[in-house]
Amino acid sequence: MRGRTTTVFASVYRINNVAAAGARYLSSKRPKMVVSTHLLLIALSLIDFCTCAAPSCLKKLNEEQRKEAVSPLLTQGWKMVEGRDALRKEFQFKDFNEAFGFMTRVALKAEKMDHHPEWFNVYNKVDITLSTHDCGGLSQKDVTLAKFIEAAKI
Repeated sequence: MRGRTTTVFASVYRINNVAAAGARYLSSKRPKMVVSTHLLLIALSLIDFCTCAAPSCLKKLNEEQRKEAVSPLLTQGWKMVEGRDALRKEFQFKDFNEAFGFMTRVALKAEKMDHHPEWFNVYNKVDITLSTHDCGGLSQKDVTLAKFIEAAKI
């Protein structure tokens, strides 16, 4: 195999659905791992988000968990959706730019969590509904994202 052209390929490794590192094989005899510092830092900073990728986060909240986790959100203006196990809140901003900036912050967090809100935007208003479709109702992922959303509205 000496003198043959080396095949180069890259693959992305995923840890809890987060891209962590890339590998590039430069030689068929001696593979060399090239770790992307940027991707590794992102993965390490997302450990909090990754905890919600665990199967336990895909379980519907029981009554005790619901009281503990959802009650503070209800005092912040979140409401339970009638006829559905979901949380909903409408946000109003000064203008479209503020609303869009807010949606961008939420979208980036939601993507990192692999959990996406149902939302609707008209000019300066953003209406968000949270529910975990995989478990058929509210899960810890919804609570985690709602808390982030509250912090992101500022």
